[in-house]
Amino acid sequence: MTKVVGVRFNMAGKIYYFDPCGAVVERGQHVIVETARGMEYGFVVGPVKEVEDSEIVAPLKPIIRISTPEDDAHNAENMEKKKEAYAICKEKIKKHGLEMKLVDAEYTFDNNKLLFYFTADGRIDFRELVKDLASVFKTRIELRQIGVRDEIRLMGGIGVCGRVLCCHSYLTDLVSVSIKMAKEQNLSLNPSKISGVCGRLMCCLKNEEETYEELNKNLPGVGDYVTASDGGHGNVQSVNVLRQTVRVIVEEGDEREIREYKASDLQFKKMYRKDKDSMTDEDREALAMLEQMEKQDRIEKAEREANQAAEREARQKRLEERKEKKEKTIKAALQKAEKKGPGVIPDAMEKVETPNGKKNHRNRNRNHAPKNNHPDKEQKPKKDADNAKNKETSGNKHGQNSRHNGREHRSHSNKDQA
Repeated sequence: MTKVVGVRFNMAGKIYYFDPCGAVVERGQHVIVETARGMEYGFVVGPVKEVEDSEIVAPLKPIIRISTPEDDAHNAENMEKKKEAYAICKEKIKKHGLEMKLVDAEYTFDNNKLLFYFTADGRIDFRELVKDLASVFKTRIELRQIGVRDEIRLMGGIGVCGRVLCCHSYLTDLVSVSIKMAKEQNLSLNPSKISGVCGRLMCCLKNEEETYEELNKNLPGVGDYVTASDGGHGNVQSVNVLRQTVRVIVEEGDEREIREYKASDLQFKKMYRKDKDSMTDEDREALAMLEQMEKQDRIEKAEREANQAAEREARQKRLEERKEKKEKTIKAALQKAEKKGPGVIPDAMEKVETPNGKKNHRNRNRNHAPKNNHPDKEQKPKKDADNAKNKETSGNKHGQNSRHNGREHRSHSNKDQA
């Protein structure tokens, strides 16, 4: 048994288990958790409880913290940003001429990824659209195709009962619904009466199916021949499933009488059940189309789940290969460094990240003689040589001037003597 807490990320959706890590959380509190998509903002659906290990999907990730006012404000900001993202994506879809219907947009809490949900009749090549959106939002873009049931689940609405749709209010998973459930509950097989807003069979048909299956085991079908404990016998006219009573047309001579019996007082052998014979041709065609759509939905859902699982496995495999390759590179670099001698930095490790994000290169050999970082000491001999050269030059000039002045003096003396 493991202690877990259930967390939801939407009003109606799957409940995910997280490790409370000793935190005291109450129902309705918002928490920040780590998921496969990154940091997410969810709300607690119940107190801490113990569940079987088989019900937990390993590894069980922890709750990071209970949300703060800053987290609540950031989530509200994401809600406003997703409206803008929805409008921009809709324009881009129209620009690229793609036959797809955009349903919703969603930011992860840490804004590391932006998801768009859409519906389409078949596969859509949206690679150019993803590139265009990535250039606009500067973050990771993911487009996810969903079915019509998931579309209504995200959008919400009011059902024929006058209440909020079950899939949008409380259902955790979209259950599989079939025509057999409607037959089991003796409902009209008119497609317009058993179809929901999404155009598929109503999810609420599943709510009482198990109860009706259990109760119908003790009841005969309409038209079955039964024998009562008082000796009466006849064909079944109608049954009341919840009260477990049966109305039988009893024949006594030339007279017929309708009597009501408890199901436990009857002996019978089931002959047939309610079928499609009482339906019109239009209803029969609509029902066949509805059954075909339900079958197609199940096939498409299975394909989408298989594709998503394959993508997750491929992503995980790429991460593992990248990690393994990095470890091999570092190991090979370390072995190469050991052969070169102590104090040598491996080539694979010589690039380090600087605070400004640029890569800097260190010296490969720390034993290498450091350069003289004092230019004054290095340039002093050069300055002395320059001074000596300057003195020598100035001395030469002075000597030349003296000799020149001497020649002039002697020439003047000679002129005076003449």
